[in-house]
Amino acid sequence: MEALLVSTSIVALAEMGDKTQLLSFVLAAKLKRRIPIILGILVATLANHFLAGWIGAWLATLVSPTTLRWTIAASFVAFGLWALKPDELEADQKLRGAGVFVTTLVAFFLVEMGDKTQLATVALAARYDSLVAVVMGTTLGMMIANVPAVWMGEALAHRVDMKWMRWVAAALFVLLGGLTLVAGNEAVRLPPGEATPTGSGGR
Repeated sequence: MEALLVSTSIVALAEMGDKTQLLSFVLAAKLKRRIPIILGILVATLANHFLAGWIGAWLATLVSPTTLRWTIAASFVAFGLWALKPDELEADQKLRGAGVFVTTLVAFFLVEMGDKTQLATVALAARYDSLVAVVMGTTLGMMIANVPAVWMGEALAHRVDMKWMRWVAAALFVLLGGLTLVAGNEAVRLPPGEATPTGSGGR
């Protein structure tokens, strides 16, 4: 449950003002069909974040728990600093006429590649044992931020203080990094075959 809640909250906040949310504004303005756009965002996010989560879980098997813990903590702090920087979307974003759903799916998947929410999913999957909970949480977080963006358009950006959201997201990332260090090696995935300390279940 912790993995689901943390993943949902941190990605929902980090997505506010992110380039994929800016893409949601563009898609809503140009394509004007909300339901296919939302479904395209959902499928693109599930595919993208499952891939990212799988990579994170795999990377966790390559290094020792101590190295992994410090790497994850440093990554979260870096994401916190990144969250403070406002994103921009390329002005000449091309939307090809392959149907609203397919156009949204392809555009959103590609823009999400290398984005901080995708990289955060890698780190979250390396930290928590449950890949499913992490991917469900990050996907839910993306939908919490992007469904209103599609439904309300750029009016959402004028109603929400994006600067304040960026600071909250940054603080959560840094806090999560600090907690990862304080919690010790129990805070990260253990390599296959390594015993889990008693009482550390449910991470």
